[in-house]
Amino acid sequence: MKRLLFIFAVILGTLQVWGQEQRGFNPQRFEAEMEQFIVTEAGLSPQEAAAFFPVYKEMQGKQRMLFNKMRRYRHIDTRDNAASLEAIKNMDSIDLQIKKLQQKYHLKFCDVLPAGKVLLVIKAEEKFHRQAFKKIWRR
Repeated sequence: MKRLLFIFAVILGTLQVWGQEQRGFNPQRFEAEMEQFIVTEAGLSPQEAAAFFPVYKEMQGKQRMLFNKMRRYRHIDTRDNAASLEAIKNMDSIDLQIKKLQQKYHLKFCDVLPAGKVLLVIKAEEKFHRQAFKKIWRR
């Protein structure tokens, strides 16, 4: 799961940087495509989607804040062992915070959707990000 979160962060960062340089990444279009993919893959009804996506977007906003905190540690001087150790500890702490946040929101998702559909949503999101990542590297 830690690896998945890392891949997700890399995808978002890569899409932002690469998209801006190449064709102007459109976050609204990306989000709309992801939502449509999730709705299709998980088989969400319009009512289910209307109940689910506000909670999902709330989780994404909180995750984004944590990913931004993690980004601070990209430029640590790896020759400074004390700073590197502190960065490792902080990054691990943020990873745990992200996982706890996901756990909390996955349970919230189960309040608005059946657990089977929540699992389908989680799988669909992972699949969408894998496909987006592959699409970037094929260009």
